Amino acid sequence: MALVWENFEAGVIVGFATGGAALLYVLVLLRSVLSHPVKPDDSEKSARMVEIAGHIQAGAKAFLNTEYLYLSAFVVVVAILIGLSPYLEDDVDKEQGWNTAINFVVGAFLSGLAGYVGMFTAVRANVRTTTAATEGLNPALKVAFKSGTVMGLTVVSFGILGLSTNLSIFKDPTVLAGFGFGASSIALFARVGGGIFTKAADVGADLCGKVANDLEEDDPRNPAVIADNVGDNVGDVAGMGADLFESYVGSIIACLTLAEGKATVDSVVDQDLLTAYTTIPFIIAGGGIVCSVVGTLFVSVKDGANMNGLLWALRRGLLVASVLVIVLTIAACHILVGSGYWKESDALEVGGCVVIGLFSGLLIGFATEYCTSFEYEPVKSIANAGRHGHAPVIIQGMGVGMLSTVVPVIVVIIAILSCTALSGLYGVGIAGVGMLSTLGITLATDAYGPVADNAGGIAEMAELEPHVRENTDALDALGNTTAATGKGFAIGSAVLTAVALMASFIYTSQIGNSGIDIMDDVVIPGVLIGAMLPFVFAALTMLSVRSGAHDIMDEVKAQFAKRAENMDTWVPDHERCVAIATKSAIGEMLLPGALAVLVPVSVGFALGAKALAGLLVGSISSGFLLAVTMANAGGAWDNAKKYVEAGSIPGHPKKSDLHKATVTGDTVGDPFKDTSGPSLNILIKLMSVVSLVFAPVFPSKPYEDLVVGLILLAVLLLLVIIGITMKSKKAHSYSKLDEVEMS
Repeated sequence: MALVWENFEAGVIVGFATGGAALLYVLVLLRSVLSHPVKPDDSEKSARMVEIAGHIQAGAKAFLNTEYLYLSAFVVVVAILIGLSPYLEDDVDKEQGWNTAINFVVGAFLSGLAGYVGMFTAVRANVRTTTAATEGLNPALKVAFKSGTVMGLTVVSFGILGLSTNLSIFKDPTVLAGFGFGASSIALFARVGGGIFTKAADVGADLCGKVANDLEEDDPRNPAVIADNVGDNVGDVAGMGADLFESYVGSIIACLTLAEGKATVDSVVDQDLLTAYTTIPFIIAGGGIVCSVVGTLFVSVKDGANMNGLLWALRRGLLVASVLVIVLTIAACHILVGSGYWKESDALEVGGCVVIGLFSGLLIGFATEYCTSFEYEPVKSIANAGRHGHAPVIIQGMGVGMLSTVVPVIVVIIAILSCTALSGLYGVGIAGVGMLSTLGITLATDAYGPVADNAGGIAEMAELEPHVRENTDALDALGNTTAATGKGFAIGSAVLTAVALMASFIYTSQIGNSGIDIMDDVVIPGVLIGAMLPFVFAALTMLSVRSGAHDIMDEVKAQFAKRAENMDTWVPDHERCVAIATKSAIGEMLLPGALAVLVPVSVGFALGAKALAGLLVGSISSGFLLAVTMANAGGAWDNAKKYVEAGSIPGHPKKSDLHKATVTGDTVGDPFKDTSGPSLNILIKLMSVVSLVFAPVFPSKPYEDLVVGLILLAVLLLLVIIGITMKSKKAHSYSKLDEVEMS
């Protein structure tokens, strides 16, 4: 590799400076959040608020500690395998394997730490947001949004500092694929495990509470409501943080990997061009952190604002940050031209790709908002479908979810075609960096949602005054929309990152030198395997939610039976439900995770690198569409229920037949939008980065390492058989829950 330290020295300095500044600002924000009072007064209700928040904190900490304990063992085993993998081939540098393994461990650690910091802040900001909601809407928004900003800036600061540190130590960008692999692995397990926890608790709480016993959503008598609120933090905060951490570092890694090929002119690497192409990703990513911080200062809202006013409060900050990134890009490209590293045409091409990526992210976000906010017709149509029963709500929601794929697909197609025309596949990678440059504020608008949701739950369980719940409900409804928008953004950025990583894999494995024939006997089978995987993965996670929800319902049913026997002294055992959800999530996340890692490696060894390239094409294509469909359908079902609960359909209040129909849609949509859908974008990135990590040892021709591939495939099949057998036995052992069945 022609890269030397001087090529990326300037980028590393930018990374250290901006990442360090962001980390200092995180500490300032965290101190600000924690300085807000935890209760408005010394009343009994205020004491109850603090007690409930303590239960949520303890539950979230217990889950993440248990999850990270299991993941630590996984990280150690995989790191050893990565270190030993070069010994399968004689012509592969053995030291590079261990350097990649070290990067894997660092990437996994920082990904997990970013999620933990976000969770730590969120579970302390929730009760403070409730307290602020007693004063008004804007104070509550400020507290919740600050906590989300802590998550957003933690992710970007850890990401750019981690990459800069590893580059300065190893001085070799090729080993950074291990950093991305570590981040992807933790992201997948955090998203799947957290998603199963939160939706098993949510579905179980809804069916036993709202459906069977006609209780409110956060009724304190429901033993599963604490687990439900815990799930908001471990799934939507820690999981989303780890997810976008991986996208953020993955896009930069792809640019560094593709830079040499882009800087090669007539088979000779131009060192000035190479320096420019390796420096600009750090300038855009690091400068985007500063722009995001400025954007957060523009987020505020007036008391009594409607949904549109709340949406514009967050849009304003995002748009300010985006405009500043464009100005930064123009300035950075001009400086590189003036310094003699680039020609004017090179700067225009790369700068154009950054702007395309940035606008693509905004367009996908706005399209997702249109499909999932009850300000617009798609969600209203789902709510009105409930006039005719439960089934029309499901049908309409699925239709909306499927149609919602059109705009994101068109946007990504235009982005890929435009960027490759301007700057080749490197252009796709730098477009991903551009899209994620405002991640500090984009993630803040998403991570604030679970805090607002928790704040509403605390207000309900503590039986605070109606105006407090009105303020938290307004923020919660906004959070549902921004969460859906954040998932759309995450999926769009995942596709660009996965395409860039796939290009890096093809470049590193050198299978693209002679071209890849689509009619090659192993390419089409690879495509079909890849297209199948997102459906299998989504099915496994959906079934896991179903299984976990049944465990929760069994427990709640047993506790309600004890309550009927002794109404005076009965107290709901929230800790038991948290423990059940934790056990279910940890056990159920292993099989999908193993599938994501072992399948691409098995195909790579058994059928060769070209078949693996086909697998990546198939998984990106079907995974993108399925993820958008599930995430948007789930978000639309959720907000259709909230649209009815807001009294927007005259004659159909809460607990009416129409409302019950939308509750069905919301319950079906829970695992769609918070478990399966969001996990798919990590799946396609993880398989791409796994392919890149093992690219040096995959054979270029089919069947050369067939034995290794078959051994890995046998291990995978054994895990699948064990997993399916256990699920089948568990399904037959469920107790009958007649009282929670809908009529």
